Amino acid sequence: MKIGVLALQGNYEMHSQVLEKIGIEPITVRYPHELDTVEGLVIPGGESTTMSKLMNRMGFYKPLKSFANDYPVLGTCAGLILMSEKVVDADLEPLGLLDVQVERNGYGRQINSNTINIEFELNNVGYNIRGSFIRAPKIVSYGNSVNVLAMYDEFPIIVKDNKHVGISFHPELDNISILHEYIFLSDRTNN
Repeated sequence: MKIGVLALQGNYEMHSQVLEKIGIEPITVRYPHELDTVEGLVIPGGESTTMSKLMNRMGFYKPLKSFANDYPVLGTCAGLILMSEKVVDADLEPLGLLDVQVERNGYGRQINSNTINIEFELNNVGYNIRGSFIRAPKIVSYGNSVNVLAMYDEFPIIVKDNKHVGISFHPELDNISILHEYIFLSDRTNN
């Protein structure tokens, strides 16, 4: 199995390492035609406005939306912002893959970065992981199609909508692979 990691900007290398750790071949995706070579995609954390501008310049929006009709997409931090339906505090074009509305830096600026313990359940198995929040987006509202997998401070921090998963924090910074395994290795028909 080959999973793409959008490599326009941001922390794509650490996601590639997590994918390798779980036996998935990571493919860096820098051009839209490279989506044809993968069966899923990670949109990493980074700077969402910069990533949006680069995606626009490279012509990623239409091919990526088409790709997402058939394959799972995992977005962390800025990736979640780009996958959202609406960003309340920024002038950027989201992909609309997750029926969520997000607020950039909703958990504070860089100085407010922190790590918390997160407890959640996937496929009837409980997990307790570290979550590194760095200028993390806050999911301020979500639609009926969204399954909330974990909460923090009364807001969702891990969500699933159809085959796609959005995460407010950075699991790759703590070498946590369970969410990558969940979206790319578990039964994709189990939405």
